[in-house]
Amino acid sequence: MELAIRNVTKIFDGFTALDNISLNVRSGELIALLGPSGSGKTTLLRLIAGLDFLTSGQILFGDEDASAKSVQERNVGFVFQHYALFRHMTVLENVSFGLKIRPARSRPPAAEIRRRALELLDLVQLTGLENRYPNQLSGGQRQRVALARALCIEPRVLLLDEPFGALDAQVRRELRRWLREIHDATGHTSIFVTHDQEEALELADRVVVMNKGRLEQIGTPDEIYDNPVSPFVFSFIGESSSLPVKITNGQVWLQDRTIGLTEPNAPDGPATLFFRPHDIEIVDGCGGCIAGTVVASRRVAGTKHVEIEIGAEQHRVEIELPVEHPAATRSRIAFRPKKWKVFPASGEPLYHTAPAPAETHPATMLGRVAV
Repeated sequence: MELAIRNVTKIFDGFTALDNISLNVRSGELIALLGPSGSGKTTLLRLIAGLDFLTSGQILFGDEDASAKSVQERNVGFVFQHYALFRHMTVLENVSFGLKIRPARSRPPAAEIRRRALELLDLVQLTGLENRYPNQLSGGQRQRVALARALCIEPRVLLLDEPFGALDAQVRRELRRWLREIHDATGHTSIFVTHDQEEALELADRVVVMNKGRLEQIGTPDEIYDNPVSPFVFSFIGESSSLPVKITNGQVWLQDRTIGLTEPNAPDGPATLFFRPHDIEIVDGCGGCIAGTVVASRRVAGTKHVEIEIGAEQHRVEIELPVEHPAATRSRIAFRPKKWKVFPASGEPLYHTAPAPAETHPATMLGRVAV
């Protein structure tokens, strides 16, 4: 089932939660809505489900305008963060519930409902637990029951709102792999909300990065990570460091000297340099580089994360070094980014490598359908 969101706006009591956003979801695609709290991702999911109604725009299921249809008419499966299982029902009764309450004319026979529910319990690896109650299950098992219940109604679209948010880190990692396998096996068009970038990048076919009710960028996980198109996306996705710089005749200047980076097509003026802490090289001396004083160092697994204070204005950045590197507090380190992006004060991106695909640029996304 293809899904189209066209110029959707949602306003709550004068507050614009979603601002004229458009997105196409392909049939069988797994999409992540990723963003901080308040970015509008859960609001968008609720509009797709029919739990809220939009202020303007359209939501289409295939060629059908579902904007004014009820939850039941849309036939979506919904998985909540906190399971929302019926405590007085067994696992089997929970999974079967959506089919049992259908009107008689569309309700399958009881034997078919039971067969379908048991088949799904096998799919989610809960065979043999059909007679247990939710309080007899672990958190991960309860979420599997919730997913089986959502799938049992054979939804046109599967929606998941922070599905692993109530689980500990280890269980989350296990269920992420499992959910991807379930998605590939069933082929449902699926949209899930998360604020966890690792979850989005690992699971999704495409990631929709949201901020303040708008779409910042849409792309594959590789496109989002490797070619962020705005300061927000660069700083929100993965670890990043930034420094205020200026552009003069295509050269990137840090305070009163060049740092060996060029942006030949950039307009002169103030800008911000972004780079990943691991995408740097240590250099000897500083003929065109960034240099500063180590103010903190900590070990993170097999690497050393070093915080450096730069220049008289004491701007701080973090770089990642091999754990055996001898960096010590108050020592001097000189480095140069190997990959970077510069955003001028206007916020428009400048590319020192080939531009990202047109779809990922914010100017090509806002107010139109992403294809």
